[in-house]
Amino acid sequence: SALDAVEAAVNSLEDDPIFDAGTGSVLNEYGEVEMDAIIMDGKTLKSGAVAGVQCIKNPVSLARKVMDVTPHSLLVGAGANKFAEKMGIKRVRMEDLVTPAAVHELATYKQY
Repeated sequence: SALDAVEAAVNSLEDDPIFDAGTGSVLNEYGEVEMDAIIMDGKTLKSGAVAGVQCIKNPVSLARKVMDVTPHSLLVGAGANKFAEKMGIKRVRMEDLVTPAAVHELATYKQY
């Protein structure tokens, strides 16, 4: 389906450290990765989103699960991470999402 294609395309971007999604995300003030993602079905206008998730390899796939298996449209933070665990969404170590470029960008930001 088109929705499957969109999810796969975004997964590809999340896996590529060149982009600031998933691996290579911008770091928060504490040097941690917190990610947001949303996906929407254009036919039904149903959507799913997550915000402030950590250690999730592909946040858009978690957002898809929110859309497909819950009555909610948004899950946030610890609750979203617990939902990911329940759904078997792939988790990774925080360090696996952090790139040298992101660390450098945060260091530059902190100079000001």
